[in-house]
Amino acid sequence: MMKSTFNRGVYFLFKKNLLLTNSVSSGGFMLMGDLILQEIEFQSKILPKRYDWARAGRMFLVGTLMGPMHHYYYIYLDKFLPKANLKTVAQKILTDQLLASPSTILCFFYGMGYLEKKTFEQSNLEIKEKFKYVYTVDCLFWPPVQFVNFYFLPTHYRVFYINVATMIYNVFLSFMKHLEHYK
Repeated sequence: MMKSTFNRGVYFLFKKNLLLTNSVSSGGFMLMGDLILQEIEFQSKILPKRYDWARAGRMFLVGTLMGPMHHYYYIYLDKFLPKANLKTVAQKILTDQLLASPSTILCFFYGMGYLEKKTFEQSNLEIKEKFKYVYTVDCLFWPPVQFVNFYFLPTHYRVFYINVATMIYNVFLSFMKHLEHYK
């Protein structure tokens, strides 16, 4: 009974409603990463109150809106590079670092800037200031994570796995986004 309920849940989330699962989990894990950072900031006396729910909501919304991009990216990447051998995995990681990572970082900063009512120019300045640091950490963090993703996991679990890893990465991303709190 328990196993069949579990199997129905897996089917419902990862087969029947994969786009919805990927989108909501993307937002949810981005929210969790930000809440972890906010808790650290509160405990360190950087934030005057425990949670800034408007900030957390913006992180959730941007993460959720980026979910479909990740969903379709991994589907098409697996169609163009369908194998799971070392050469193909290396090509996928290189593609990820050269195309997906920069565009995801830009979507994050522009999306957050828009929700924070920043002008396009203000978002550009923030990206100029922070992109090189975020991308450097991205290049250190993601290749080993993506090796596991591309070598061992089937396509329909990729985004959820990445969303879990992203929660850890999002603590850093939220730190970089809200760097002005530390100055």
